[in-house]
Amino acid sequence: MPPWRLRDFHDDDLDQAISVWDQSREPTEAAPAFPVSEVVSAARAGQPAVVAVVADQLVGMAVAQVNGDRAWITMVALSSRWRHRGIGSALLAELEVRLRTLGARRISVLLPAEATGTTALRNSGYSERSDLHYFEKVDHVGPSDSGLLSALGGRIIGHGLWQNMAGMETEKRMIERRIVLPLAQPDMAARYGVSPPKAAILFGPPGTGKTSFAKAVAGRLGWPFIEIFPSRLASPGVTMPTALREMFSTLNELEAAVVFIDEVEEIAGSRSGIPSDPAHGVTNELLKLIPTFRQQDDRLLICATNSVRSLDSAFLRPGRFDYIIPVGPPDAVARKAIWNRYLGATAEMVELDKLVEATEMFTPADIEFAARKGAQCAFEREIEFRRGEPARTDDFLAAVAETRPTLTDAMLGEFTEDIETRTRL
Repeated sequence: MPPWRLRDFHDDDLDQAISVWDQSREPTEAAPAFPVSEVVSAARAGQPAVVAVVADQLVGMAVAQVNGDRAWITMVALSSRWRHRGIGSALLAELEVRLRTLGARRISVLLPAEATGTTALRNSGYSERSDLHYFEKVDHVGPSDSGLLSALGGRIIGHGLWQNMAGMETEKRMIERRIVLPLAQPDMAARYGVSPPKAAILFGPPGTGKTSFAKAVAGRLGWPFIEIFPSRLASPGVTMPTALREMFSTLNELEAAVVFIDEVEEIAGSRSGIPSDPAHGVTNELLKLIPTFRQQDDRLLICATNSVRSLDSAFLRPGRFDYIIPVGPPDAVARKAIWNRYLGATAEMVELDKLVEATEMFTPADIEFAARKGAQCAFEREIEFRRGEPARTDDFLAAVAETRPTLTDAMLGEFTEDIETRTRL
């Protein structure tokens, strides 16, 4: 007889089962289709689960979930010392008996290539299909998160916002490569020794799209977006440091989140030498909260500022923020893309190059305002005269002339200096 025996899973097997699961997976192995928490919960809830034991030591485990005549094997795990002894095949055979008793006629398995259990499956008569792809969409807002998210003023951002960030291709490419991709593909990042970022600062002149980029990142990741407004933190009887600490404590209860603080200089500005300065307390509190925030999985803090040089030097030190990324004004190519976005079909009926040239000192927000103002002018003319005339180039040029650009030469000079001295990519 073999030195091991098979039996049903018991609740007190939990710690050993997780240990066997950890031993079964190679460091470079892709993430399983079913996480260990889901597998163990199913086993404890009475779904078919079989373990192999030697004396009192658990050395293997196989778990399935059954629904009608369809069953999924969600785990095949073996202790590293007990592989290649037929335990995997025996576990599968025993599990199949239970599944067929429950009426399952089609048994399926999804495992990463060459994961533990693939050999046992082949030896047990399972057909391996290479013509299928596994698709998955994960909702990062659990049932218990919905009320909490509402209380925090958070929301889910549509995936399409990222696509709508037209024009700012340089910034978009940098943010995608440094922030989005390591978080969206953590297994591949780990394979190459890349640590997914936990916090980043976006800096640049006002109106350049820093808030929109933060929202778009949340949309790309499918994580809830929560904005902290420094001006709203304090309330009667509650100091700003206390309110900030309570806010971050509540955020820890969410499964995942992109947390955004705009105009972060309001709570992380350079501290004066006066200990009684109220700014000391809130800045010190934020400095203490960031390291704890970084220890949580599926969390990203994005801070935005119009003046990165005004931030406290301790706030900018490596270890708190992975990246400090400039988000600058749009160049001619970007301005053309932004005009196209806001004009839509009208863009084909106007002299776009003239609009691009006339808006050299405009931010994306300025262009949006001028585009709407020009369209409103054409609309009002049509209401009055009913000539069926579309919006004209002159309508938009007049709107541009009446729009005060956000950017100044002084702003651009400061921004250029900050890029050279404060960027961290």
